[in-house]
Amino acid sequence: MTSEQETSSTALEGVVSAFIVLRPRLFGIAHRIVRNRTETEDVLQDVWVRWQNTDRVRVLDPPAFLVQVTTRVALNVVQSARMRREASVGLRPAEKAEADSDPAIGVERAEALELALTLLLEKLNSTERAAYVLREAFAYPYSRIADDLQLSQVNTRQIVSRARKRLTAERREPVDSTKQKRFLEAFVTAAQSGDMDALKTLLVTDAAPPSAAPARKSSRRTDRAARPPRARP
Repeated sequence: MTSEQETSSTALEGVVSAFIVLRPRLFGIAHRIVRNRTETEDVLQDVWVRWQNTDRVRVLDPPAFLVQVTTRVALNVVQSARMRREASVGLRPAEKAEADSDPAIGVERAEALELALTLLLEKLNSTERAAYVLREAFAYPYSRIADDLQLSQVNTRQIVSRARKRLTAERREPVDSTKQKRFLEAFVTAAQSGDMDALKTLLVTDAAPPSAAPARKSSRRTDRAARPPRARP
Protein backbone atom coordinates (compact mmCIF):
# COMPACT_ATOMS: atom_id res chain seq x y z
CA MET A 1 0.00 0.00 0.00
CA THR A 2 1.38 3.40 -0.95
CA SER A 3 1.73 6.26 1.53
CA GLU A 4 -1.07 8.07 -0.27
CA GLN A 5 -3.38 5.07 0.12
CA GLU A 6 -2.45 4.73 3.80
CA THR A 7 -3.24 8.40 4.40
CA SER A 8 -6.59 8.02 2.63
CA SER A 9 -7.40 4.89 4.66
CA THR A 10 -6.51 6.63 7.92
CA ALA A 11 -8.65 9.64 7.06
CA LEU A 12 -11.62 7.37 6.24
CA GLU A 13 -11.25 5.55 9.55
CA GLY A 14 -11.32 8.90 11.35
CA VAL A 15 -14.49 9.87 9.49
CA VAL A 16 -16.19 6.57 10.39
CA SER A 17 -15.09 6.73 14.02
CA ALA A 18 -16.23 10.31 14.55
CA PHE A 19 -19.70 9.50 13.20
CA ILE A 20 -20.23 6.12 14.86
CA VAL A 21 -19.16 7.30 18.30
CA LEU A 22 -21.58 10.23 18.01
CA ARG A 23 -24.37 8.09 16.59
CA PRO A 24 -26.29 7.52 19.87
CA ARG A 25 -26.32 11.25 20.53
CA LEU A 26 -27.36 12.08 16.95
CA PHE A 27 -30.06 9.40 17.05
CA GLY A 28 -31.49 10.92 20.22
CA ILE A 29 -31.55 14.41 18.70
CA ALA A 30 -33.21 13.26 15.48
CA HIS A 31 -35.71 10.99 17.24
CA ARG A 32 -36.85 13.76 19.57
CA ILE A 33 -37.66 15.83 16.49
CA VAL A 34 -39.22 13.32 14.06
CA ARG A 35 -40.52 10.91 16.76
CA ASN A 36 -40.36 7.96 14.42
CA ARG A 37 -37.66 5.28 14.45
CA THR A 38 -37.66 4.62 10.71
CA GLU A 39 -37.50 8.32 9.84
CA THR A 40 -34.75 8.78 12.41
CA GLU A 41 -32.64 6.12 10.70
CA ASP A 42 -33.25 7.89 7.38
CA VAL A 43 -32.07 11.16 8.90
CA LEU A 44 -28.85 9.57 10.16
CA GLN A 45 -28.21 7.97 6.78
CA ASP A 46 -28.59 11.39 5.15
CA VAL A 47 -26.25 12.95 7.71
CA TRP A 48 -23.67 10.19 7.12
CA VAL A 49 -23.68 10.85 3.37
CA ARG A 50 -23.30 14.59 3.94
CA TRP A 51 -20.47 13.98 6.40
CA GLN A 52 -18.61 11.85 3.84
CA ASN A 53 -18.97 14.57 1.21
CA THR A 54 -17.97 17.43 3.51
CA ASP A 55 -14.62 19.17 3.27
CA ARG A 56 -13.68 18.09 6.77
CA VAL A 57 -10.46 20.09 6.80
CA ARG A 58 -12.61 23.19 7.24
CA VAL A 59 -14.66 21.66 10.06
CA LEU A 60 -13.12 22.86 13.32
CA ASP A 61 -15.55 21.04 15.61
CA PRO A 62 -16.90 17.80 14.03
CA PRO A 63 -19.36 16.96 16.85
CA ALA A 64 -20.93 20.43 16.73
CA PHE A 65 -21.10 20.22 12.94
CA LEU A 66 -22.81 16.81 12.98
CA VAL A 67 -25.29 17.91 15.64
CA GLN A 68 -26.18 20.97 13.58
CA VAL A 69 -26.60 18.96 10.37
CA THR A 70 -28.68 16.30 12.14
CA THR A 71 -30.98 18.93 13.63
CA ARG A 72 -31.42 20.66 10.29
CA VAL A 73 -32.11 17.44 8.37
CA ALA A 74 -34.59 16.24 11.01
CA LEU A 75 -36.47 19.55 10.93
CA ASN A 76 -36.63 19.35 7.13
CA VAL A 77 -38.18 15.89 7.40
CA VAL A 78 -40.81 17.09 9.86
CA GLN A 79 -41.68 20.00 7.60
CA SER A 80 -42.02 17.86 4.49
CA ALA A 81 -45.42 17.08 3.00
CA ARG A 82 -44.94 13.36 3.54
CA MET A 83 -44.34 13.78 7.25
CA ARG A 84 -47.36 16.08 7.57
CA ARG A 85 -49.53 13.31 6.07
CA GLU A 86 -47.96 10.37 7.85
CA ALA A 87 -46.82 11.90 11.15
CA SER A 88 -47.26 9.52 14.05
CA VAL A 89 -45.62 8.97 17.37
CA GLY A 90 -43.18 6.08 16.97
CA LEU A 91 -43.53 3.03 14.75
CA ARG A 92 -46.56 0.81 14.57
CA PRO A 93 -45.83 -2.58 16.16
CA ALA A 94 -45.52 -4.37 12.81
CA GLU A 95 -43.10 -1.75 11.44
CA LYS A 96 -40.98 -1.79 14.58
CA ALA A 97 -40.77 -5.59 14.55
CA GLU A 98 -39.69 -5.53 10.90
CA ALA A 99 -36.98 -2.92 11.54
CA ASP A 100 -35.66 -4.68 14.65
CA SER A 101 -35.64 -8.13 13.05
CA ASP A 102 -33.73 -7.23 9.87
CA PRO A 103 -30.53 -9.30 10.28
CA ALA A 104 -28.62 -7.43 7.56
CA ILE A 105 -29.16 -4.06 9.24
CA GLY A 106 -28.27 -5.49 12.62
CA VAL A 107 -25.00 -7.02 11.39
CA GLU A 108 -24.01 -3.86 9.51
CA ARG A 109 -24.56 -1.65 12.55
CA ALA A 110 -22.74 -4.04 14.86
CA GLU A 111 -19.71 -4.20 12.56
CA ALA A 112 -19.57 -0.42 12.17
CA LEU A 113 -19.83 0.13 15.92
CA GLU A 114 -17.13 -2.45 16.64
CA LEU A 115 -14.81 -0.77 14.12
CA ALA A 116 -15.34 2.66 15.67
CA LEU A 117 -14.77 1.49 19.23
CA THR A 118 -11.70 -0.49 18.21
CA LEU A 119 -10.24 2.68 16.72
CA LEU A 120 -10.83 4.46 20.03
CA LEU A 121 -8.91 1.71 21.82
CA GLU A 122 -6.10 1.72 19.26
CA LYS A 123 -5.60 5.47 18.96
CA LEU A 124 -6.51 7.03 22.31
CA ASN A 125 -5.06 6.52 25.73
CA SER A 126 -7.43 5.72 28.58
CA THR A 127 -7.92 9.32 29.73
CA GLU A 128 -8.49 10.63 26.20
CA ARG A 129 -10.93 7.81 25.54
CA ALA A 130 -12.94 8.45 28.69
CA ALA A 131 -13.21 12.19 28.09
CA TYR A 132 -13.97 11.80 24.38
CA VAL A 133 -16.68 9.16 24.76
CA LEU A 134 -18.45 10.89 27.65
CA ARG A 135 -18.37 14.24 25.86
CA GLU A 136 -18.99 13.34 22.21
CA ALA A 137 -21.13 10.22 22.44
CA PHE A 138 -23.21 11.07 25.53
CA ALA A 139 -23.01 14.89 25.70
CA TYR A 140 -21.65 15.05 29.24
CA PRO A 141 -20.80 18.62 30.29
CA TYR A 142 -17.10 19.33 30.72
CA SER A 143 -17.61 20.10 34.40
CA ARG A 144 -19.03 16.63 35.06
CA ILE A 145 -16.28 14.89 33.10
CA ALA A 146 -13.66 16.89 34.96
CA ASP A 147 -15.13 15.79 38.29
CA ASP A 148 -15.27 12.13 37.22
CA LEU A 149 -11.68 12.13 35.97
CA GLN A 150 -10.41 14.44 38.73
CA LEU A 151 -9.14 16.99 36.23
CA SER A 152 -9.64 20.70 35.68
CA GLN A 153 -12.21 21.78 33.08
CA VAL A 154 -9.48 23.43 31.04
CA ASN A 155 -7.46 20.23 30.98
CA THR A 156 -10.55 18.20 30.11
CA ARG A 157 -11.30 20.41 27.10
CA GLN A 158 -7.72 20.07 25.93
CA ILE A 159 -7.86 16.30 26.25
CA VAL A 160 -11.06 16.06 24.18
CA SER A 161 -9.55 18.32 21.52
CA ARG A 162 -6.39 16.22 21.43
CA ALA A 163 -8.44 13.03 21.14
CA ARG A 164 -10.23 14.35 18.04
CA LYS A 165 -6.89 14.99 16.36
CA ARG A 166 -5.44 11.62 17.30
CA LEU A 167 -8.35 9.78 15.74
CA THR A 168 -7.15 10.98 12.33
CA ALA A 169 -3.49 10.11 12.98
CA GLU A 170 -1.77 6.92 11.88
CA ARG A 171 -0.59 5.97 15.37
CA ARG A 172 -2.10 2.74 16.69
CA GLU A 173 -1.59 0.48 19.64
CA PRO A 174 -2.46 -3.23 19.90
CA VAL A 175 -5.82 -3.93 21.54
CA ASP A 176 -6.54 -6.63 24.09
CA SER A 177 -9.53 -8.68 22.92
CA THR A 178 -11.01 -8.97 26.42
CA LYS A 179 -10.79 -5.21 26.93
CA GLN A 180 -12.35 -4.63 23.51
CA LYS A 181 -15.28 -6.93 24.34
CA ARG A 182 -15.94 -5.25 27.72
CA PHE A 183 -15.82 -1.79 26.11
CA LEU A 184 -18.20 -2.80 23.32
CA GLU A 185 -20.72 -4.40 25.70
CA ALA A 186 -20.68 -1.44 28.09
CA PHE A 187 -21.05 1.08 25.26
CA VAL A 188 -23.97 -0.79 23.67
CA THR A 189 -25.75 -1.07 27.02
CA ALA A 190 -25.35 2.66 27.65
CA ALA A 191 -26.48 3.61 24.14
CA GLN A 192 -29.53 1.34 24.11
CA SER A 193 -30.80 1.58 27.67
CA GLY A 194 -29.38 4.88 28.89
CA ASP A 195 -27.77 3.07 31.85
CA MET A 196 -24.32 4.66 32.01
CA ASP A 197 -23.08 2.93 35.17
CA ALA A 198 -21.07 0.10 33.58
CA LEU A 199 -19.55 2.23 30.83
CA LYS A 200 -18.73 5.13 33.12
CA THR A 201 -17.13 2.84 35.69
CA LEU A 202 -15.07 1.15 32.99
CA LEU A 203 -13.87 4.42 31.47
CA VAL A 204 -13.11 6.17 34.75
CA THR A 205 -11.36 3.15 36.24
CA ASP A 206 -9.13 2.75 33.19
CA ALA A 207 -8.29 6.45 33.25
CA ALA A 208 -7.47 6.56 36.97
CA PRO A 209 -3.75 6.88 37.71
CA PRO A 210 -2.24 3.91 39.51
CA SER A 211 -2.27 4.34 43.26
CA ALA A 212 1.07 5.28 44.68
CA ALA A 213 2.61 2.35 46.48
CA PRO A 214 3.15 2.94 50.20
CA ALA A 215 6.69 3.72 51.20
CA ARG A 216 8.56 0.62 52.20
CA LYS A 217 10.90 0.54 55.13
CA SER A 218 14.32 -0.80 54.45
CA SER A 219 14.75 -4.45 55.28
CA ARG A 220 17.80 -3.58 57.36
CA ARG A 221 15.77 -1.34 59.68
CA THR A 222 12.99 -3.87 59.92
CA ASP A 223 15.42 -6.63 60.82
CA ARG A 224 16.89 -4.51 63.57
CA ALA A 225 13.46 -3.67 64.94
CA ALA A 226 12.47 -7.33 64.96
CA ARG A 227 15.70 -8.59 66.52
CA PRO A 228 15.40 -9.13 70.31
CA PRO A 229 17.88 -7.20 72.48
CA ARG A 230 20.97 -9.13 73.45
CA ALA A 231 21.44 -9.93 77.10
CA ARG A 232 24.10 -7.86 78.73
CA PRO A 233 26.91 -9.87 80.40
